[in-house]
Parts: sequence; structure tokens; C-alpha cells
Amino acid sequence: MPPEPLPAFRYHPEPIATGSVVPSDRVCRCCGSARGFIYAGPTYAGTDLDNGLCPWCIADGAAHQKFSAAFTDLDSIGDTDLWPPVDPAVAEAVAFRTPGFQGWQQERWFTCCGDAGAFLGPKGRLELEDAGEEALTAIREEIGYEGAAWEKYLDALNRDFGPTAYLFRCLHCGRLGGYSDFT
Repeated sequence: MPPEPLPAFRYHPEPIATGSVVPSDRVCRCCGSARGFIYAGPTYAGTDLDNGLCPWCIADGAAHQKFSAAFTDLDSIGDTDLWPPVDPAVAEAVAFRTPGFQGWQQERWFTCCGDAGAFLGPKGRLELEDAGEEALTAIREEIGYEGAAWEKYLDALNRDFGPTAYLFRCLHCGRLGGYSDFT
């Protein structure tokens, strides 16, 4: 039997493409079902839940209710020099009912227009260039590099081997935003 369609995630629309959800025959530790997919991103909880939760238990909040699980740190959602704070209900939707993503350091979530952005995935130089000039500008402005320093850093960006860029799109105005980090 083919797996059922994934739940829709407003703030992480393509969790398979980003690598946060993977095909798996594992049983979810929350609902006890093997539904064909498992969450492979970071989980913050009092118990080890790595690769142990299905996307459905994330989407409906069951994993948060049962394990007090969070998938992104509440303090890492907006509220930076470049990104505005958002309503606590928005931050909770991202932290508790949206698949997170694996970064090299502390993950951060882009905000714009009073809402969280949609995570588009990790990007290296090639993927960032494919996303266009606006994507390149967003990452350059966030890291604060110019000229030769920016070119050297851009050359080093790699989707899988840091430094890595993380790209988002505003759900309202369409603006791209993001950041990069490295080990």
C-alpha cells in the first residue's frame, strides 16, 4: 500500500525535498503507526525522539502534546536585527507543529510581514545562484560580507558540507530571506 499523502505544512511546504522528512518503515513513537515517512530533523524534548516521529503527529500537535517536543527553538524565530518578531501563536506553530531543519549551528527562522516565512531548504552556491539575485542578496546582507570576502564565502557555500545557506520565502510579499552558518 502506498503511503498516505503528507500533511500540508504552511511554513515548510516541501519537507521531503529539504530532507526533513524521509521515506521510512519506522513506527512513530507518538501514534504507533508506520505511515511510510518519518521526521529526520532536530527534535528538542526530554526524551530521545530522533527519527522517531511521523509528520502527522508533528502537524496535529500530538508530538508536542505527548513529549513537549519542539522542532525549532522559539527564541530562534524572527526577532533579530534583520527580521521582525511575530505573534506568539505564529512562533508556536513553527516550533511545535512544523518540521524543523538541520543546520550547522542554532537554526533560525526567517520572518517578514508579521508572519514566519516558508522554508525553501538548505542551499550551496549553485542552488543559491539558481534561486536568483534576490536570494544571493538576502544571504550576503545577512552575513555582512562585501567584495572579495563575499565572493570567497559564496564560493565555499555547499548544501551538504557547510558553510550552508538556508533560504525562506515570505508567504505574503514573496520576499526571499535567510541566513548561512558553518561549523
